[in-house]
Amino acid sequence: MSLIHNILRRAFMFSATVVIAVSSPASARDASYTVTLNQDSFFGFNPSFNGLIPVNDTTDFSFYGTFWTKPAFGLGQGNSGDDLWTEFGIGANFNLMDGKLKVKPQLGLTNGSLLSGGAIVGGATRGSKFADGIVPSLTVNYSGDTFEAEYYGGYYAALSQRNGRAALDFVHTWINVGYKASSNVSFGPHYELLSNTRNTYPGGRASKTYEWLGAYVQFALPKGFFARFTAGADLDKDNAGDFYKMSVGMSF
Repeated sequence: MSLIHNILRRAFMFSATVVIAVSSPASARDASYTVTLNQDSFFGFNPSFNGLIPVNDTTDFSFYGTFWTKPAFGLGQGNSGDDLWTEFGIGANFNLMDGKLKVKPQLGLTNGSLLSGGAIVGGATRGSKFADGIVPSLTVNYSGDTFEAEYYGGYYAALSQRNGRAALDFVHTWINVGYKASSNVSFGPHYELLSNTRNTYPGGRASKTYEWLGAYVQFALPKGFFARFTAGADLDKDNAGDFYKMSVGMSF
């Protein structure tokens, strides 16, 4: 538990520092809030949000969350809330190149039973857990007059092992680069990887979960509304079929 306490203590200290900074004169940027509805062929339906509060001329305090709704992420326990995996975190957003380049490191906690596993009772996994894992991540976005690009890299690490076993770690990353045909339409290639880097379940082993390569098209409106559809092939020889994902959202 000492590791969890240290993480929470540092997160609290970081939040307190940002709150003090926010109370000082802020930049001309307004605070913003983005809500996104996502669905794809692996993660299922997973709504998310991200808030940005200006701290100074180039830096924002960031907070985010993801509602993972896929029942399998609750390990099929069938409880009233199904122990659905829930992710929440904070970080910072750095606005560079006159706002065209945004670099956002964040630190999140997952809650549920996917990473740290549940207690193994009679061969069945039971029980969810607060702070079952930690998620350091980095998101980089570039949006110029002609081109746009996005990179995400996150490591989902279990904070403990129930019954001294049953823990999972994952690395999740993607990158896409797009051409802006107009202020409303952009498109380009998309690559994404999800890999299970640690599996301590009895008989388990680390393995690649999927490796996607395809393309996306995005439609955006001036008031912050956007819709993106991505599809392509799964390059992992152990998987069959294609992939697809859709995101719609708005910033205000």
